[in-house]
Amino acid sequence: MGEFINVVIAEGVATLTLTRPPMNVLNFAVQAELAEMCTGLATNPDVRVVVFTGGDEVFAAGADVNEFVDLTEADMAVQVQTLQANLSALSQLPQPTIAAVSGYALGGGCEVALACDIRIASSTAVFGLPEVLLGIMPGAGGTARLTHLVGPARAKEIMWTGRFVKADEALTMGLVTSVVAPDELLAAANKLAVTLAKRPALAVQAIKRVVDKAVDANLADALNIEAAEFTKLFGTNDKAIGMKSFLENGPGKANFEHS
Repeated sequence: MGEFINVVIAEGVATLTLTRPPMNVLNFAVQAELAEMCTGLATNPDVRVVVFTGGDEVFAAGADVNEFVDLTEADMAVQVQTLQANLSALSQLPQPTIAAVSGYALGGGCEVALACDIRIASSTAVFGLPEVLLGIMPGAGGTARLTHLVGPARAKEIMWTGRFVKADEALTMGLVTSVVAPDELLAAANKLAVTLAKRPALAVQAIKRVVDKAVDANLADALNIEAAEFTKLFGTNDKAIGMKSFLENGPGKANFEHS
């Protein structure tokens, strides 16, 4: 339990809930707390999936403008490294991460959602990177992560205009993987999280590493990375458990040890 982020761990799933009413503004203290929590979760054997969520009406607003208004170029040259590192702590978690987004996810709040592996949206969700309206641009990973998801032309249009993207459009462009009714959001995220938590953790984490590296690698390098990770899994207990269970009971019935 943190000052701004509540943590509940059950069934292999850590659910992080941002609680900084009324707007869930991501000031420097909140970002630092998130990074610190991620450091602990990364090595917690009881955590195999992480879900991040916020409020019903505001998932997470952007950074606290009051903390930025007097910063100079020299100040930000130092601060931007911390901003990016805090969200990279989330994106670099070895476990799968799911953002359950309801209401507004703007600026830094949108960047938190983008830093997760999967985004599930309530039909009320609204995404945006409107920093251009303040005379600046996204600086905590938003430009790169949005581009990877929706392509350069669409990413530029969204960030150049500063416009908001509602849930249905976000689904169409691949920004989110599914849209559900508001009262079904957390249940949908938890259902997926529990399903993933039952999968063999070492294999799940290997898939995440390979896919994340493949985004920036050429095909030959990506195949080499895949081959190395694939080979390692043949030395795990879960490989033996999974194959034995398949041969004896059919697919999907193995009880993995995550080792």
